[in-house]
Amino acid sequence: MSNENIFVTDEQLTAYIDGELPPDEAARVEAILDADERVAARLAFLSRSSLPFGQAFEPMLAAAPMAELQAMLEDLSAETKPISTPVRASRRGFLGALAACLVAGAVVDRAFIGFQRRLVARDESSEWRAAVAEYIALYTPDTLAGPVPSREAQAAQLAIPEGKLGLSLSPETIALPGVDFKRALLLQYDDKPLAQIAYLDQETGPMALCIVRSDAGAKPPGVEGRKGMNVIYWSSPSHAFMLIGHAPLDRMQAIAEDVRTRLAV
Repeated sequence: MSNENIFVTDEQLTAYIDGELPPDEAARVEAILDADERVAARLAFLSRSSLPFGQAFEPMLAAAPMAELQAMLEDLSAETKPISTPVRASRRGFLGALAACLVAGAVVDRAFIGFQRRLVARDESSEWRAAVAEYIALYTPDTLAGPVPSREAQAAQLAIPEGKLGLSLSPETIALPGVDFKRALLLQYDDKPLAQIAYLDQETGPMALCIVRSDAGAKPPGVEGRKGMNVIYWSSPSHAFMLIGHAPLDRMQAIAEDVRTRLAV
């Protein structure tokens, strides 16, 4: 299979998921999925990010004995010492555990204390970053190979996420110093539009600026490591942002501060 026949974009994968590809193109994508585990992993991510989990589990959640579960968790909390690291309350992991509990009457593990609304809301802010990190970790320099798009092409790509997010995203606004713009995509996470702006740093490889709507309120920049990459994240009153890449932390912080200032205008 030639190089041009093994390349598949996120737009093509999304069209494949939605059944919008012509038969010959769908067959080509299927052949690539069979041959390339990384492409198959990207397809799995795009597929599960928009699944209607809430709708599917709504009847079960409505029938759940919430008072009994709450009392059980309070007993466990009283008997267990506080842990020093935060519990990651996965939305999908919790739903699966709750379903098993209802069927088998199993004891709920302490790791799922996050079913309370306030704890879930807090964890969602980091959960979307974890999902993005898993996705960006699949990128290599070859994923973003090719010439830098013209300013007009960049503006055309940015227009779609700009409209969905209600945020000004011009080529000048999202430019990163010393890093090449490669493409802008509109994805979806938890039924919310998610903009992924991909860049290629010639020294350290792929880098991405990702933006999602958020009502969690404005927060100053924070730092974390995910999948061997550095992440700088912050939020405005209406959006959450993250810059992720392999560059050293001090350089990532400088780049994030530069773009954060322009996005705040």
